[in-house]
Amino acid sequence: MSRIGKAPITVPGGVTVSVEDGVLKAKGPKGELSVPFHKALTVKQDGDQLVVERDNDKPEIRAQHGLARSLIANAVQGVSDGYTINLELRGVGFRAKMSGKALELAIGYSHPVIIDPPEGVTFAVPEPTKIDVTGIDKQLVGQVAANVRRVRKPDAYHGKGVRFLGEHIPLKPGKAGAK
Repeated sequence: MSRIGKAPITVPGGVTVSVEDGVLKAKGPKGELSVPFHKALTVKQDGDQLVVERDNDKPEIRAQHGLARSLIANAVQGVSDGYTINLELRGVGFRAKMSGKALELAIGYSHPVIIDPPEGVTFAVPEPTKIDVTGIDKQLVGQVAANVRRVRKPDAYHGKGVRFLGEHIPLKPGKAGAK
């Protein structure tokens, strides 16, 4: 058995789960998500526990077993608690602000960079140098946060740019001076 796949998923109160035709639908206080899974897998609900089972031990199915269990667990947690990724800006004059629902970044270019959030993701700017990306879909929140970071990745010499909160950027040494 897959170590990840055989672990049961606990469904918190306030979340309802339904399975039909290879698609699991999770509905909770934050919203609704659906997760398709492989036809060789079955999802069984026993009280407040979900268990993903497979019907054979082919390597492809074993890989899908752990994957499906993780995606279902992420969906259940997303509709109950949601996900947040925190980013920070480092650099002189680097600032973020909200303009409507869009995020406006002043990060050293000659123009402000405006990023519109996709449906299901929201931005928040608690401080001018901090950005919170929030949503119920873990994959989408992570992708949007990576897209924001990609606008100005931290440079290797000074560390200026957009980084994940707590991310360590190894800095290169500068040029050795004349002796």
